[in-house]
Formats: sequence, structure tokens, C-alpha cells
Amino acid sequence: MTAASGRSRRADAERNARLLLAAARALFDERGPDAALDEVARRAGVGNATLYRHYPTRGDLLVAVYADEVAALCDRGAALLRDPAPGDAFFAWLEDFAVHAATRRTLAFAGTDGDSERRTALFEHWHASMTSTAAKLLGRAQEAGAVRADVAVAEVLTLANAAALADTDAGRVRRLLTILRHGLGGSATSG
Repeated sequence: MTAASGRSRRADAERNARLLLAAARALFDERGPDAALDEVARRAGVGNATLYRHYPTRGDLLVAVYADEVAALCDRGAALLRDPAPGDAFFAWLEDFAVHAATRRTLAFAGTDGDSERRTALFEHWHASMTSTAAKLLGRAQEAGAVRADVAVAEVLTLANAAALADTDAGRVRRLLTILRHGLGGSATSG
């Protein structure tokens, strides 16, 4: 085997993994996380053996899809740190976070330990990544006076999660976040 052929196989494997994740995400959006894995492989244009080589179990695939989505959410937050309007950037990300939490509950539970729903190290990593992203955006918005200075990141995420738990419809969750924004806006003193 030549170095070139080894690179070609790795490139094919990476491409197949991306195709499988995209197909799984689309299928899970349409039919939920119990969708047939054969259909995931078919939509990705690969064989079942390729699917199971990359993701031996349904849980592995669910975790991979969710991990990819958490990374995208955190990447969006990092990009929003450069937005010239810190308040708008923070609330745009918070809205994305709440919609994510509302619509991805089942995938998030792939990061728990079986029926006990005990959080795994992976779940804790996801939680820490999103909290860190939120803290950076919140701090910047607070410095700009766009968010009350007396609000902690844990409080904001708890409120966003409450909105996410209230409804799985993205539009209604966004509406709740708009209401939340008015309550958090400005530079009120604690009291």
C-alpha cells in the first residue's frame, strides 16, 4: 500500500462519515432517532457495512450527530464574539441554544448512561462547552450594557432551558426568548 492510497482511503472514510452524519441528521429530523439505520446508509449512498464500521451502534450514531451539532453551536458562538453588536450576538446565540435544546432532547439523552439518565463525561463536556460559549457572549453583552450586569450565565441558561422545555416548536421557543430578552435587557441594578 502506498502513502497515496492510504491517504485516499482516509479521505474516503472521512467523506463517508460526513455523508452518514448529514443523512442521519436529516432522517432524525424527519422521523426521530428511532429511524431505520438502513435508511441512513441508503441516503448517504453507502452500504450498511460502511455505516456500522463508522458507527457500530445506534447510540454511537446519535452521539456523533449530537456532538457535531454542539460543535456547530459553539462555533457559531465563537463567530458571534466578533459581532459589533454584543447584545444582539448574545441573544441570537441564546435563541439558537434554546431551539437546539428544545428540538434535540432525544439526541442529548444519547450522552446519558442508559435508563438512569445519569450524565456521562461526554454529556458533561457538551454542557461545559455550551456554558463556556454562553459565558463569553454574556460577558461581552454585559460590558456593552446590553444585558443586566447582575445576571449570571447559569441563570440565563436555566431560563433558556425553561423556554426549551415549555415547547418543542422552534417558533414558540423563539417567542419566549424574545420575551426573556426584554427582561434581561438594559443595565438594571440588582434588587
